[in-house]
Amino acid sequence: MKETVKQAIKYGIVGVSNTVITAVVIWIMMMLFGCSDVVSNVVGYVAGVLNSFIWNKQWTFRSSAGWVGSAVRFGAVFGVCYLLQLGFLVYVLIPHFSFGSYYNQLIAMAFYTVINFVMNKLYTFRA
Repeated sequence: MKETVKQAIKYGIVGVSNTVITAVVIWIMMMLFGCSDVVSNVVGYVAGVLNSFIWNKQWTFRSSAGWVGSAVRFGAVFGVCYLLQLGFLVYVLIPHFSFGSYYNQLIAMAFYTVINFVMNKLYTFRA
């Protein structure tokens, strides 16, 4: 239990760094290179996801699993978690709760974060 709490804290730190990296890369792409919103967003998110994969593999979960297999599992987990949070947003939060659109998004993000942590711990970066 203590190890899981420690990993959850590290996962949160990595998540904050992903957000900062994504935002900075998007800003650089748009403001310095004049790229479109879409191109900037894609490049920013790729940078954030790469940061997440590397730091979570090496630091958060200290996984000895191979890089290629871990990367494939990481991508699959990302896709599954994204679809689950989108479904939660569209089919649960929006029709059944009146927190407001932005707050529903934040709740869905928290849902994503929890299931992503669990799936990465139990599947992506398992020993």
